[in-house]
Amino acid sequence: MLSLSNILTPMAGEIGVGGVGGFVVGYALKKAAKMLAIALGLGFVALQYLAYKGFIIINYDVLREWVLNLTGEATKFQNLITDIIIHIPFGASFGFGFYLGLKKG
Repeated sequence: MLSLSNILTPMAGEIGVGGVGGFVVGYALKKAAKMLAIALGLGFVALQYLAYKGFIIINYDVLREWVLNLTGEATKFQNLITDIIIHIPFGASFGFGFYLGLKKG
């Protein structure tokens, strides 16, 4: 016989696991993004300093193409996140936990 508890019990487990998993992933991703931003910023400043002193010449066209390729890879990751969030109730709780992890991180 199908009862409400047979439906809600597995759903509660999915919501809990999804929420905790989303929080952990969001928190870690925000921390990693901060470290990457610092590393890229310091690298950019170092390259500009070396170019200013005449040690290197920066080909900005090649640099622009490299950055455009990176943003294309980010779009693929965004599509993966979208596919994960579509699956309810796990996806919804994962998304909420991910949001909280980003806010807390």
